Amino acid sequence: MAIYMKRLEMLSAPLMDKFRTKISKEKTMKGRRLYNPDQLNREFKLYFKKKKWKDVRYSYYVTTNYKIMQELIALPLDKQKDFLIDKGITTPIRSYKQTDFVKENIAIEVQFGKYAFVAYDLFVKHLLFYSGGLINVGIEILPMKSMQSEMSTGIAYFEGEVYNVLRHGRNNPPVPLIITGVAP
Repeated sequence: MAIYMKRLEMLSAPLMDKFRTKISKEKTMKGRRLYNPDQLNREFKLYFKKKKWKDVRYSYYVTTNYKIMQELIALPLDKQKDFLIDKGITTPIRSYKQTDFVKENIAIEVQFGKYAFVAYDLFVKHLLFYSGGLINVGIEILPMKSMQSEMSTGIAYFEGEVYNVLRHGRNNPPVPLIITGVAP
């Protein structure tokens, strides 16, 4: 696992003020102008789209039977439903996961949302795309603590999430991962 800290190169500090459009209603920050996660996400989407990165949806069928699942994940999507029916599962459930940006076997998730979404990205999305052979590495972009303190409460931040991953040990998550912290 590689961990990087990086200042936001696509936007300089003076330009970042245009993203301070969220007026806090929270008790501890009432009336303060905060960074707006929706606007930041839209800016990243525009930036990566210009660089030819695309969102990707990975579809699959679900089973709670571990033995069946081991065989199922090796099959292409168009064979999975019939495989489950042959195994006696009468109502196969189709599902999918979508990731923000994929290009050249690299997935990028930009996360300016609540902290629970980061764990989902790291331990569900990146892992699913990796085990499904769609990516070789996952990248998670998070605000640094200095930026997160200028956002609503409950937003994940780089330093805290790196700590969470390191606390699990060397083999977790079981996907090559780069966590990048950004700040204006």
